[in-house]
Amino acid sequence: MWRLGTVAVAGDSMAPTYNNGDWLVVRWGGTFAVGQILVIEREDRPGFYLIKRLKVIENGRYWVEGDNKLSSTDSRQWGTISHNEILGRVLFRYRKARNNSD
Repeated sequence: MWRLGTVAVAGDSMAPTYNNGDWLVVRWGGTFAVGQILVIEREDRPGFYLIKRLKVIENGRYWVEGDNKLSSTDSRQWGTISHNEILGRVLFRYRKARNNSD
């Protein structure tokens, strides 16, 4: 059975695909394929989630990049990541309901 969760996008490293304030539904765990958008937690930054696109899998290591290359810190700066640093993959974006009580 899939374990699902949600994360909020903070920043513009994945723009225009995902923008600051978007909410994403994530499938935790599993296997991953090139082209998928992942939620990662780097070993040196526990508790800080990043959303990046998987570009290359080689020798059990993963190369990830943000879609907005001018505003993304990613494998171009810190190299590949391990499978243990990948928390899950993004399934889709949704928008939270707005409060129209004004």
